[in-house]
Amino acid sequence: MAGSATRTPTDLSSTTKDGVGASPRRPDGTLKVTGEFAYSSDMWMEDMLWGMTLRSPHPHARIRGIDITEAVKLPGVYAVLTHEDIPGEKRYGLEYQDQPVLAFDKVRYKGEAVAIVAADHPETARRALDRVKVDYEVLEPVSDARRAVFDDTCPRVHEEGTLPVHEDYNQSGNLVRYQPIRTGAFTGDTPVEELRAQADAVVTTDYEVGMQDQAFLGPESGLAVPAEDGGVDLYIATQWLHVDQRQIAPCLRLPQDKVRLTLAGVGGAFGAREDLSMQIHACMLALHTGKPVKIVYNREESFFGHVHRHPATMRFEHGAASDGTLLYATLEIIVDGGAYASATPAVVGVASSLGIGPYEVPNVKVDAYGVYTTNPPCGAMRGFGAVQACFGYESQMDKLAAELGMHPVDLRIKNAMAQGSRIITGQEIDAPLPMADMLRRARDLPMPPAREELPDPADLRTLPGGVANTSHGEGVVRGVGYGVGLKNLCFSEGFDDYSTARVRMEVIGGEPSVMVHTAAAEVGQGLVTVQGQIARTELGVERVTIHPADTQVGSAGSSSASRQSYMTGGAVKTACEAVRARIFDLVRERGLVSSDHPLSGLSLVGGKVVSESDGVLVSLSDLLGGTFVEETREFHHRPTEMLDPTQGQGASHTQFGMCVHRAVVDVDVELGLVKVVALDAVQDVGKIMHPQQLAGQIQGGATQGLGLALMEEIQVSDSEIRNPSFTDYLIPTILDTPPMRIDVLEHPDPHAPYGLRGAGEPPTLSSTPAIIAAVRDATGRPLTHAPVRPEDIVGIEL
Repeated sequence: MAGSATRTPTDLSSTTKDGVGASPRRPDGTLKVTGEFAYSSDMWMEDMLWGMTLRSPHPHARIRGIDITEAVKLPGVYAVLTHEDIPGEKRYGLEYQDQPVLAFDKVRYKGEAVAIVAADHPETARRALDRVKVDYEVLEPVSDARRAVFDDTCPRVHEEGTLPVHEDYNQSGNLVRYQPIRTGAFTGDTPVEELRAQADAVVTTDYEVGMQDQAFLGPESGLAVPAEDGGVDLYIATQWLHVDQRQIAPCLRLPQDKVRLTLAGVGGAFGAREDLSMQIHACMLALHTGKPVKIVYNREESFFGHVHRHPATMRFEHGAASDGTLLYATLEIIVDGGAYASATPAVVGVASSLGIGPYEVPNVKVDAYGVYTTNPPCGAMRGFGAVQACFGYESQMDKLAAELGMHPVDLRIKNAMAQGSRIITGQEIDAPLPMADMLRRARDLPMPPAREELPDPADLRTLPGGVANTSHGEGVVRGVGYGVGLKNLCFSEGFDDYSTARVRMEVIGGEPSVMVHTAAAEVGQGLVTVQGQIARTELGVERVTIHPADTQVGSAGSSSASRQSYMTGGAVKTACEAVRARIFDLVRERGLVSSDHPLSGLSLVGGKVVSESDGVLVSLSDLLGGTFVEETREFHHRPTEMLDPTQGQGASHTQFGMCVHRAVVDVDVELGLVKVVALDAVQDVGKIMHPQQLAGQIQGGATQGLGLALMEEIQVSDSEIRNPSFTDYLIPTILDTPPMRIDVLEHPDPHAPYGLRGAGEPPTLSSTPAIIAAVRDATGRPLTHAPVRPEDIVGIEL
């Protein structure tokens, strides 16, 4: 064979490590731990200016005039811009172009951007903002979402005829989207009274979920640099480079290729960075002044400058037979989208389609509404739409179990979905869904020791309230609760979701090396590691470098919807397969194998080309020499479809994920204090890509659910945020986070790369109802609001 000696695979001098299934160290991990990592707020350029934003003090007001005269006079000020200075389109948006770059007719929420300033020092910019005079005609706020959608006398947040209408979304007035779903008897308008009469147990309850903040650690920030070609380079902390580019360019009246984005260091996201914040403002100021402009929000401004989780009001009714079989369910859910649409249409689609959860229910009626108000804008947050619904339907399962005298796990198992089941939209679950087994596993996990079994039951660190010395255990009661949630993964409802990857193999320093280039945003979830693992697995090369994410390669979609391992992982895998095929072609061209040698008999292992029959053929370094192999590929998931606007039927989702939680809490029922003692999880992830990062995703998602269960709520009164700081908006700390026993299952999804399932969002669904169920178990109180407040526990109305 071309004069080469035959050797066996045992002759390999190295084997590839840190591939799929291993836990390689993050390349950015050490820098982040030591504080040396450069986040977007750390960027600096010589002669750069500082940008700042003037925000509305009113939630709803007409703008009668803006006077910038005194602000422009201030020494050190280079620009003061209003809506009149916007070069192109005055509106932008994720789905609807309904959000002004700078307010030009009226403001629709407190904190809306009205003017922007660039100055040589941040304090100078702040003083300039104080000199901008805005003449407001204050209007009645539209703060009640139910009134906004159902009361014809309610003022319009957006005047009629000012925004485009999407016919499939049943829009009208303050209604962004209405999505009904009807199955079984409800398709024929059977009155609920008939079904109610057939049930042995009926539970009807109103629930509320408060507005939750993503609480990422890195504030909104970025640096815009004007370019010689008339374009602009933006270094930005975001979740989706290309959708930012798509929205920014028309507002600047520039072609997209002249708006170049590079991902800067991102300090967390959780959905809040899917919308624009300061991107257009920084670019406008940079192009206007001809100088680099940096904008960094402070923490209070951040509360006004990004979207939050939609608050929701829900009314559920469930009817069941005496053996626990669910007969029917109804749901009305209203999600408050605030002043602009953002992701509200998608949130409504998810909340409606998954509104009854992972349960077999033959007769279902759902009415889901997404509403404009003058409250703070809401959009994407981990598990959007599904989180709100899950709190409701899981609370209903507990109430129904109590009504029937059943164990709450037994009721869930009785009605559990499995592979082959259909959700209420008619879509089949065509991948493994071992829900019943997961519930049994959660129930059978070892329990934490009882209080009296602790070495020192009086140790304040083990009590609700901790070392604050508020409780010594006199009124402490233990409770146990369960939660399970069904989450759609990847994008839904006909969105042509795809990701692009460019993979290049060449010899550097005598060693085969691979460069992976995507636009995927690393926001802390570990994608930068997974991309390298996939390249090592597919190409048998240990040295892999991840190119900085930018818009010089095709879109990778958003780092949201638990989609990046699936989509960008799929793109990297596909591009690597193309590179591998090119290498095998080279092997044939150079006569190292015969022309009829089956390609299936070749592999890349340890930096070498190996034949199944003939052993090692050649090292990649010798094969490539001074040349390189590069391939770019797009990866698309299978198509989905819009929900029917009248009956809500359609295969709208790509993939489903599930997590089951069991929570154990100690509650001081006299003081309203809660300590989560254990928060154990069972989750099916299809394929474990990186065990250590997977555990972090499950723990992190569960902790955000804990926050929603017990402490996290943006307090909004008359459309104004009352607690825009981490002093008054509480998030869990390490002291609030309990031990978490995690049982991970691997039932591969045949439609996904490596059989994987997105893992970051499902724990956020199930942890909240599990914790609140445990508090209910301890207190006996109904607890219909998330988060649970101390007054809810002790029964005091404030």
